[in-house]
Amino acid sequence: MMLGKKLCIDDLQVIDTCLYNALKDIREQTAEEIDNMCLDFVGTYEVLGAHTIEELKPDGKNIPLSLENRDEYIQLMVEWRFTRGISKQTKSFLDGFNEVVPLEWLKYFDERELELLLCGMSNIDVDDWRRHTIYKQYTPKSKQIEWFWQFVNEIPLEQRVRLLQFVTGTCTVPVGGFAELMGSNGPQKFCIEKYGNDPRNLPRSHTCFNRLDLPPYKAYEQLKEKLLKAIEETEGFGQE
Repeated sequence: MMLGKKLCIDDLQVIDTCLYNALKDIREQTAEEIDNMCLDFVGTYEVLGAHTIEELKPDGKNIPLSLENRDEYIQLMVEWRFTRGISKQTKSFLDGFNEVVPLEWLKYFDERELELLLCGMSNIDVDDWRRHTIYKQYTPKSKQIEWFWQFVNEIPLEQRVRLLQFVTGTCTVPVGGFAELMGSNGPQKFCIEKYGNDPRNLPRSHTCFNRLDLPPYKAYEQLKEKLLKAIEETEGFGQE
């Protein structure tokens, strides 16, 4: 929001998995299935047992969801979810921030660069990171895993931060270290999982689950090249 970029359904995945999945389902429904859902342009949420209903657009309670207005509904629901109950506070924050740093200056950054700008780069304990990493279809002795940690140890701090950000969605490590890393559903260790059988593929990440899908590369230089390309050259590539 600070960058002035349009929100999309994928932005929901980290903060509200249930709504993200529900909107994805709506996007795939037929006209008849949508009509049977009996939804309209309103959003509801609960605070301390009290239910609040807000219209997504003027007279939204009288606008039924249909196949024709489905895309508009999804977009408005995404925007509402990020501002529900805090729209005034968000506006005040952005207005205050703009007085110190003009928001138009931020257009030169992407969201990852902005987080680094605001949070800075803390030191990353690679030994702690390795101790609290789990593996799927790999073992700690797999050559690809040994190459991965060789890569992490060789790259400078800035690239380590970008790698962490690529996989977890954040550039910061919890105060208690990697043992306290959180996912969308609670505590979630850093995970490396074997991905496919084609070493030509780039790695991909699942930030909700702190998981890196790592193809079975045949050589260290190949793994290094693919990881660097994923975390440095392609904004948002391979993130789910």
